[in-house]
Amino acid sequence: MRGPRDRSGSGLPPALVGDLLSGLVLVGAGANVVWQLSHPAVGHAVAAEPVPEGSLRRHPGRRTRTTLAYLAVCLVGTDAECRALGRAITAEHRRVRSAREAPVPYDALDPGLQLWVAACLFQGAIEVLSALTPDPVPEADLDALYRHAARLATTLQVPAAAWPADRAALARYVAAGLASARLDPVTRVYLREVLDLTAFPWPLRALAPLSRALAATFLPPHLREDLGLDLSADAERRLRRGLRQVARVHRHLPPVLRALPFSWVLADLRRRLRAGRPLL
Repeated sequence: MRGPRDRSGSGLPPALVGDLLSGLVLVGAGANVVWQLSHPAVGHAVAAEPVPEGSLRRHPGRRTRTTLAYLAVCLVGTDAECRALGRAITAEHRRVRSAREAPVPYDALDPGLQLWVAACLFQGAIEVLSALTPDPVPEADLDALYRHAARLATTLQVPAAAWPADRAALARYVAAGLASARLDPVTRVYLREVLDLTAFPWPLRALAPLSRALAATFLPPHLREDLGLDLSADAERRLRRGLRQVARVHRHLPPVLRALPFSWVLADLRRRLRAGRPLL
């Protein structure tokens, strides 16, 4: 098995696609979840778990598979694959709506909330890539990637015109949102469970200290404090140095290993499409 082939017609450099859809980019996954859920409405919508089968607490494997498949399909999938997965996710999102008396109102079909999540996904992946890859990605390639990555938003209910005009505009949008974010008790408790890996089997739970350290590395100080994540400057430098060493080794792995787990979830989704089975 090779890495995920780009069937989207984007024309993006295969090396860039390979870096984005590689296990390495997942070192920023915990921090990215915090970014997304730092928006109060997103945080309360996810923590409330109104769709049991999509719950991270109850079905961590399913929830993780869906998220990874969405990233992979938006980057390298065909338009038809994007539409199919978008319809499936939209059907679940219709059930994610706050009650009238909820302290924080939310609606998963709100394009504004979907734009925030998509922007965090893109910006977070780029920041991890920049931190771990030895050579800077050419600006023209990043611009092409940015235009194509609008599908992270437009595959759901976000109109194309709402995607910020360029990478700088999106970076400002995310930075402003994070700067003003504060975690309330509901979101804080949920995110601590996420970073502590409490929903996963015990062998993975043993990685909770690493999970928390990785998240802290890619979080702004005030969100670290909100979550009680204590990572010294020296510890962060050592961790970043170690990650860069891992990245150097990772780039020399066979494509089948570099592409995991994205290649697996994408192949699974395509099998489901061919068989007419549910995608989620």
